[in-house]
Amino acid sequence: MTSQRLQDFLKDQHVHFDTVTHPHAFTAQETAARAHIDSHSMAKTVMVRLDDKLAMAVLPANEWLDIDRLREAAGASEARLASESEFRDRFPECEVGAMPPFGNLYGMDVYVADSLAGDQRIAFNAGNHRELMWVDWNDFERLVHPHLASMTRH
Repeated sequence: MTSQRLQDFLKDQHVHFDTVTHPHAFTAQETAARAHIDSHSMAKTVMVRLDDKLAMAVLPANEWLDIDRLREAAGASEARLASESEFRDRFPECEVGAMPPFGNLYGMDVYVADSLAGDQRIAFNAGNHRELMWVDWNDFERLVHPHLASMTRH
């Protein structure tokens, strides 16, 4: 089921969203393919540690995170991928690996690839590996206040 926390937040903020059910998929690329959407519009959430603080890096499914570029953009001394054990308890209503990119709901900063910001709408996991949500980029940006960064490679 879609994250109730996210649904309630979007409804409280009067944000229109669409939910799409798709066959079970684990990776963002698989999700995009199974939902029949462009992989560039499918945002994946990568959990990172920036100076020992959890944060979200959000990027198109068809791009790769460049951790050094993220570290520089964040002004951090150290950056690394977070292990599952470091973050799974922060998202009690979500399946591991299917967290929506709304770090503001979980008390963490969100860094978004500037290549994703050009899209009018973005899709992302809705808290599980069988549903995704679509929202307008402008609504996402207004609600999350992400840090835009050049942090990917193809």
